[in-house]
Amino acid sequence: MNASRSEPIAAAVLSEVQRQHAILSHGTAAVYPGPDEHGFDGLHYKLADAVAKKRPLKVKLGMDPTAPDLHLGHSIVLGGMRRFQDLGHIAQPLIGDYTARIGDPAGRNKTRPPLSDAAIDANASTYFDQVFQILDSNPEKLELLYNGQWLSKLTFSDTIKLCAQVTVAQIIAREDFAKRLSENTPISMHELLYPIMQGYDSIAMNCDVEVGGTDQTFNCLMGRQLMQARGLEPQIVMTFPLLEGTDGIEKMSKSKGNYIALTDVPANMYGKVMSIPDSVLGRYHDLLTPIPHAERDRDPYGAKKALARLITARFHGAIAADGAAEDFATRFSAREIPIDLPEQTIELPTEWACSSCCRWCISSPPIPRPAGWWSRRRSRWTAMVSPIPATCSANRLPSSWRSANGAWYG
Repeated sequence: MNASRSEPIAAAVLSEVQRQHAILSHGTAAVYPGPDEHGFDGLHYKLADAVAKKRPLKVKLGMDPTAPDLHLGHSIVLGGMRRFQDLGHIAQPLIGDYTARIGDPAGRNKTRPPLSDAAIDANASTYFDQVFQILDSNPEKLELLYNGQWLSKLTFSDTIKLCAQVTVAQIIAREDFAKRLSENTPISMHELLYPIMQGYDSIAMNCDVEVGGTDQTFNCLMGRQLMQARGLEPQIVMTFPLLEGTDGIEKMSKSKGNYIALTDVPANMYGKVMSIPDSVLGRYHDLLTPIPHAERDRDPYGAKKALARLITARFHGAIAADGAAEDFATRFSAREIPIDLPEQTIELPTEWACSSCCRWCISSPPIPRPAGWWSRRRSRWTAMVSPIPATCSANRLPSSWRSANGAWYG
C-alpha cells in the first residue's frame, strides 16, 4: 500500500506536491479516486509518494491507430502528459496496434469495421512524429510502447483468467453497451473484451497514472481494477474533456471525419479552425489555448482568427501561421485569387450546360482557369448555374462538383 496515505507528509514534500498538483490537475475533467475525507485525491497521494521517494511517475496514454492522423482532440490529453514530463515524470504513450484489431467501442452505436494488419501498421508508423510535436522526445522522459508486445503473447488460458476478474454486469452497464442493448443493436463478443485488454495494458506497464478523454473513463478504471486484482498498486485515472469536431456537435473523431489533424498543412489547419461554429469557439479557446477569457477578442470573428493563428503556430511555427492567415484572407475575405495557384484545364462537353435551363452555354470546352476556381470563387459560378434542374444534363457532372442543391462548387 502507498505509505503516504497513513504517514504525515513533511512540509517541504507537501509544498512540492501541492505545486505539481496545481499544474497537473489544470484542465482535467475528473481524477479517480476523487477527494477523500482529508480533501486529497488520488493524484495527491501518487505525487506524495513520488516526491518523497524521489522517483518519477509513469504516465500511460493509449492510442489506437485506426487512422493515420492524430487530431486536436488528442493534443489536449497529450498536453496533459507533457506537463508530467516537464515536472520530471515519464510519459508512456502506448500505440494500440493489437487493440486496434478490435476497435474501441466507446461512443460507438455499432461494431467497428475491422482493419487489416497492413493498415494498422501503416497508421501506427505515422504516430511517432506526431506525438513528438507535443511530447518531449528525451528518452529519459519518454517510453513509446506497443501493446502487441504483450497482448499477442497471451494464451487462451490467460484470457479466461482475466475475464474471471470482471463481471458481465460491469461490462454491459457501460453506457455504450447499455444503449445498444436497449435499441436491440448487436454487440459482438470481441467488443466486450476491449476494456479487459486495455486494462491488461496497465498490468503489463505497471503504470502509476493513466490519462484519457472522458469517453475512456470505463476503460481506464478497468485497468485500475485489474491491477488491484493482481496485487499491484493501482493506477490513478485522470480524464480530460472531449473536444467537439468541426461540426460543433459530435466529438472530434477520425471515424466521423470532423477532425483537424496534427499533420494538416498550415493553410488547411487554419481554414478548418476558422470553419468551426461560433457556439464552440469558447470551448476551443478553453481547451487549446492559455488565453484567459478576459483577454479574448469579444468579436467572434476576431477571436476565431486569433485561435486559428495560435493553433497553427503551435504545430507549424509563427511564420507558417502568418502565411496561412494571409492566404485565408486573400481567398475568403478579400475574395482574390492567390497568384501561386497552378492552372488546370478541364474538358467539359458542351451538352453539360444548356441555355434553356442554366442561362449560359459553354462554347469552347477547354476552359483554362486556376485550380480551385470553383471552390474558392464559387459565388460567381453558382449565381449563374444554381440551382440546376434535375432534367438538365449538367447534373451528369461528377458529384464532387455539385452541392446538395445542385450548385457547382468544385
